[in-house]
Amino acid sequence: MYEQIARNKRRTVAYIVLFFVVWVGIGALVGWLWGEVSPSTDGATSPVAGDITTGLIVAALFALCGIAFSLKSGAKLVLKVSGAQPADPAYYRQLYDIVEALAIGEGIPTPEVYVIDDASPNAFATGMSPKRASITATTGLLSIMNREELEGVIGHEMSHIKNYDVRLLLIVSTLIGMAGLLASLIWRSALFMRGGRGRQGGQLMLIVFAAGLLMGIVALIFGPIVRLALSRRRESLADVSGVELTRNPVGLISALKKLQSNDQPFAKFNHATAAMCIDDPLQHHERWFHHLFDTHPPIAERIATLEEISVGTAA
Repeated sequence: MYEQIARNKRRTVAYIVLFFVVWVGIGALVGWLWGEVSPSTDGATSPVAGDITTGLIVAALFALCGIAFSLKSGAKLVLKVSGAQPADPAYYRQLYDIVEALAIGEGIPTPEVYVIDDASPNAFATGMSPKRASITATTGLLSIMNREELEGVIGHEMSHIKNYDVRLLLIVSTLIGMAGLLASLIWRSALFMRGGRGRQGGQLMLIVFAAGLLMGIVALIFGPIVRLALSRRRESLADVSGVELTRNPVGLISALKKLQSNDQPFAKFNHATAAMCIDDPLQHHERWFHHLFDTHPPIAERIATLEEISVGTAA
């Protein structure tokens, strides 16, 4: 357990550094391209070096702002885009009781509790540390799970918090999401620049196109690969850790079986937060090529592993 926590902390630092390097690299490429297509105005033989430096500096500033935002406000952003609302302690008394009891069992502060009004059963945890974490459940999950099953789900999410999985996923998802947002803004701005005429207008369009393409690659290709690198083992470890916490594999097994038979699309999900969910929405409601980037093992495999633990516990 302690090895997993230490590994996740190291990975968090590694992915922040990787994001910074990739982002600065994009700035350098755009600066180099600008230097190549722009005519020199002072007779210098090679203005490219200065343009590359400018691109590096601008990209580095954007990257630092993105990292700072991710560390400070990433969790709030995830909750907002997911449509999560603070759960009413009186109305969701059972959920609060389970979260408080399992937090005491894990020896961590009680996470904040949120609910998403969505018929699809799912749940996720997010936050920067066990002291700044939250657990969110959909109304669909709460409506089909009994107390034993809900305890299994919350135990799974509590393990993600204690293992610092939530911080790793939060930072990676937020930074990748910001790259996608920036790519979208760049492409939209290109639409308004189509009227540019002459060589200079064409050169500017080329720069905008290149910047949008590179950001799109980060968001649509590099991002999913990074999420895949986080390893499906993270979910399996949370299953096992959750069972160790609740001391009842039957509850989580039964909950996973209900999630496996779910045919209700998660209306509030998005690609940035899908990896945080206990049940990956992409495995149920997307085309086959999305499975190339699955960050969750198939639910059938997770159930089989827990059933082996259940048999061993009973013996």
